Amino acid sequence: MSDINILDFRLIDFVDVFLVAILLYYIYKLVKGTVAINIFIGIIIIYLVWVITDYLNMHLLYRIVDGFMKVGIIALIVVFQPEIRKFLLMVGSTNLSGKRRIFKNFNFLKTDTETTNDVEAIVNACVKMGTTNTGALIVIERNNNLDFLTNTGDEMNITVSQPIIESIFFKNSPLHDGAIIIDNNTVKATRVILPVNNEINIPKRFGLRHRAALGISEKTDALALVVSEETGTISYVKDAEFVMFENKEDLIEKIKKDLV
Repeated sequence: MSDINILDFRLIDFVDVFLVAILLYYIYKLVKGTVAINIFIGIIIIYLVWVITDYLNMHLLYRIVDGFMKVGIIALIVVFQPEIRKFLLMVGSTNLSGKRRIFKNFNFLKTDTETTNDVEAIVNACVKMGTTNTGALIVIERNNNLDFLTNTGDEMNITVSQPIIESIFFKNSPLHDGAIIIDNNTVKATRVILPVNNEINIPKRFGLRHRAALGISEKTDALALVVSEETGTISYVKDAEFVMFENKEDLIEKIKKDLV
């Protein structure tokens, strides 16, 4: 019994466990709400079976599961390709200075309880543009830094307000083409060219703006609002999925919750 030092728990062991917990939490947040969450849970179950069979010396079952675990990394890369791409893009585009320190990518470590973006002004502008069938594509930056997209358009530094957004997307405005990127209640770029997702099947009533919104929300954690030029309807896109909402107030609450 003297060889078992259960209480010999070093500080570095605590840091190790803490970092693993953070990693697992963030992986869960990354795949939450997607089909990949079921695969993620399945992998955890298989791993537990692998550990238990090894501990109980169940040799036959252990060899079967162990064989899967040894070649499983290749399958994981194939299955989780979009999530891995999104995670690596998040790491590579994270600004280590200012408000985007790396630990701010973990929601439970954030200290801000309210978003600094004027969500009401953004949504009200979308509603107003919808009444006149004015097409618009608005991207709201979250943890992932979108500076790598600003050079595809015109860099700006304009405080967000309803009239500003409406004037940008006015049909005769030279800035109305493309998307705008909003961060910290500031329009940081206009006429931005976004990556378009051509692989997801969407209804024919949705056009290029909707595909661009799906593309940017798939590759980053940004939120996107689309105003249809044909119907005037507003679409809210998050994690490459259309988020349903009942009315303007419900949409505002959903965006605020996603920005916290």
